[in-house]
Amino acid sequence: MNIRRVPFDHPDAVKLNDEVQAEYHLRYGDGGDATALDASDFTPPRGVYLIAYDDNDRPVATGGWRSQDENGEGNEDGDAELKRMFVIEQMRGRGLARRMLAGLEEDARAAGRIRMVLETGTKQPEAIALYVSSGYEPCTKFGYYRHYESSLCYAKPL
Repeated sequence: MNIRRVPFDHPDAVKLNDEVQAEYHLRYGDGGDATALDASDFTPPRGVYLIAYDDNDRPVATGGWRSQDENGEGNEDGDAELKRMFVIEQMRGRGLARRMLAGLEEDARAAGRIRMVLETGTKQPEAIALYVSSGYEPCTKFGYYRHYESSLCYAKPL
């Protein structure tokens, strides 16, 4: 796999984002993740967006992090919020999400962030298993979905 930094509004990122949104809709029936995101959220050094490409230069996995500090929505100073982790269905089960997660953690640590946080949902057992097996622990809910019963938030010191 070739993992590259790309802008959040890069055509391949938009394509994969559309796919993950469709999957969220299938699982939750709510039209996808309504969290407000802006391409500038993922501009280094305040964030990064990565895409993994296969040997045919096809985008197959994605993920990003954005800086968050204390904001009244449950974030703490020094947070790096994980967003849009996704692997296309045909490439799942090959360790891509774990590689992407490790790269994002390394990048956030290098940028001076002290804690990686993420929000997922009860209908994403694969994501929950990945995060728990990678050292993430439940934390105080934060962000757009913090009041939703189906929302689960996790954190890991960097």
